Amino acid sequence: MRILHTADWHLGKRLDFYSRLEEQREVLAEICAIADQEEVDIVIVAGDLFDTFNPPVEATELLYKTLKQLSKNGKRPVIAIAGNHDSPDRIDSPDPLARECGILFFGYPNQETRPLLVENGFEILRSDKGFVEIKLPKYYYPIRIINTPFANEIRLKQFLGFEDKGAKLHESLKQSWSDLAMQYCDTYGINVLTSHLYMLKRGGEILDEPEGEKPLRLGYADLVYSDAIPSQIQYTALGHLHRFHEIGQGNAPVVYPSSPLCYSFSEAGQKKQVVIVEIEPNGNAQYRNVALEKGKPLYRKRFTAIDEAIVWLQENQNALVELTLESDTYITAVDLKRIHESHAGIIHIIPVISKQAHHSSKAPQINLDQDIKDLFKDYFKSKYGQEPNDELLGLFDEVSTNSLEKED
Repeated sequence: MRILHTADWHLGKRLDFYSRLEEQREVLAEICAIADQEEVDIVIVAGDLFDTFNPPVEATELLYKTLKQLSKNGKRPVIAIAGNHDSPDRIDSPDPLARECGILFFGYPNQETRPLLVENGFEILRSDKGFVEIKLPKYYYPIRIINTPFANEIRLKQFLGFEDKGAKLHESLKQSWSDLAMQYCDTYGINVLTSHLYMLKRGGEILDEPEGEKPLRLGYADLVYSDAIPSQIQYTALGHLHRFHEIGQGNAPVVYPSSPLCYSFSEAGQKKQVVIVEIEPNGNAQYRNVALEKGKPLYRKRFTAIDEAIVWLQENQNALVELTLESDTYITAVDLKRIHESHAGIIHIIPVISKQAHHSSKAPQINLDQDIKDLFKDYFKSKYGQEPNDELLGLFDEVSTNSLEKED
């Protein structure tokens, strides 16, 4: 059986003021094409379908259209769970209708879906809280999926029945997963776990959460380790981290597939992909990454010369840029206009003004009898080591004049 694993779509996400919706349309169409080319049997989307609890209408439409295309009108099951950016109620709300299209939404950790037979498609044989067993027509064996959407301590207590206030997330999930695996996951089918959480390999490296993400790790109380995964599980499909990571133990891969786009400048240069997994009963899962090509690359660039920056910007039009400019003077309005006219995808311009240190054994004396403009010049020179230029002085005159008029 062949599975496509993806996560962290963050539909509706913006990069500061810049909408990424068109890029998201392109990359999700690419994922649909990969699913068809690879002839995958099932798709797992491991959380953070949206970027906010109340996504824009366009993002909602894009999600439903994409999942329907992936499901091939019920012939291919699609499992989509909620992440920490998603509203569980919003994820669950279309489930009755989505089921008829072969799409199974799971918003809360305890969700149980009803038996289902999709015409000319798959069948749900059994389900339990956080578990579903699916039979595809072309295979004699079923696939069992333990699913845990994003679950904080409150939801675990509310939906999974853990009352011990001292119980940690790791122990709680380990117990729940173990109980389900013992009851349902034998060697006569494929056994998979999917969840949206922050997981580490015990004794392994600490993995950085994405810049701008809502952090799941608060100190070390909420850490979940991969040794909580039951031994019956052959592949674990995770979501939350935006870079590809494999933290499995032994022959059972535990994988973060990456987000489909670079969503912050800390992700600049990262390769994005989906993961194709091949599994058979009582066997080791094999997986490979399939690179995603759509979406604008993100660059963090640093220049000391305006002209050099403009040349690079003109040569890299299909990109989103965080531009740092080092200078010993302020950027003039003329240069700023030249920079913006050279490229439509500049998200941030960060000026770095070099300070010339002026050391003196005595503190400088300030003449408080000067007018306000001369006081400003002295302040500026003491702070930045240079005189303010004419443009800055003109702005100062305008501000001070307006202030005086308001006082009158």
